Amino acid sequence: MQLFDTHTHLDAPQFDEDREEVIARALASGVSKMINIGFNRETIPTTMQLAEKYDYIYAAVGWHPQDAITMKDGDLEWIASLCSHPKVVAIGEIGLDYYWDTSPKDVQHEVFRKQIGLARELKMPICIHNRDAHEDVIRILREEKAGEVGGVMHSFSGSWESAKMCLDLGFHLSFGGPITFKNARVPKEVLAQTPLDRLLIETDSPYLTPHPFRGKRNETAHVRLVAEAAAEIKGIDLQELAEITYANALERFGIV
Repeated sequence: MQLFDTHTHLDAPQFDEDREEVIARALASGVSKMINIGFNRETIPTTMQLAEKYDYIYAAVGWHPQDAITMKDGDLEWIASLCSHPKVVAIGEIGLDYYWDTSPKDVQHEVFRKQIGLARELKMPICIHNRDAHEDVIRILREEKAGEVGGVMHSFSGSWESAKMCLDLGFHLSFGGPITFKNARVPKEVLAQTPLDRLLIETDSPYLTPHPFRGKRNETAHVRLVAEAAAEIKGIDLQELAEITYANALERFGIV
C-alpha cells in the first residue's frame, strides 16, 4: 500500500531532534511520497533542502497569508525561479487567514492575488490555506481565474456549499486529522459527499494531530490514520482509498 501525504512541514523545529526517525516511521507506515510546504522566507530554503535530499519528498513554495506583510519586492520572483526546480510541484500554501491577526486583510488579498497570477503564468497548481475566510477566498479564486490551474484546498474545513464551489473551480479537497475527531461532523459530512477522484489526504504535521494522538505532535506517519478514517466514511476499504488518493495526488501535482 502506498500513501501520499500532500501537506506536511517536516522542516519545522518540532522535528529538529528526530527528523530522520520521523521520516523513517512515515516510510514504514506506507507513506511513499510527501509534499513539504515552504511558506515564508525561513521555510522555503529548508523545504528545498528536504526535497533535494530525499527522492520521495516534493516541495510547494509560496507566501503564507499570516506572513503576507513580510513579503518584499523580489520575493515573487524568487518563488517563480524556484518553480523551475523539478521537485517543486505547486505554489503554496497561499490564501487568507482571518483567525490570526498578523497581516492586514488588504495585504493578504494583494499577496494572494499576485501568487495566483504567478501560478497562472507558470501553469502551476496552487495549495490554498483558508481559515475563517471562505467567502473571500472563493471570491478571489474566481476573480483571479484560479480555475485555470486548479489545485488543492488544504485541510478543508468549510461547508458542503463551499466545497461545491471549490470543486466547480476544479480544485481537489484535502482532509487531515480533524476527520478522526468524534465531534467533527461537518468535515466528515463534506468528505462523504466529495467525489473520490477529487479527494486527497494530508497531515499538516506537526499540527492537526489525528485521534488517538490528539494533543501530541503530529507526524507524516499518521496520514495512515487519516486514510483509515476517510475509507470508513466513504465505505471503501483502506487499500482502495490509498490507491485512489495516491493516484489523485500524482495527477494533481504532475508527478510521474
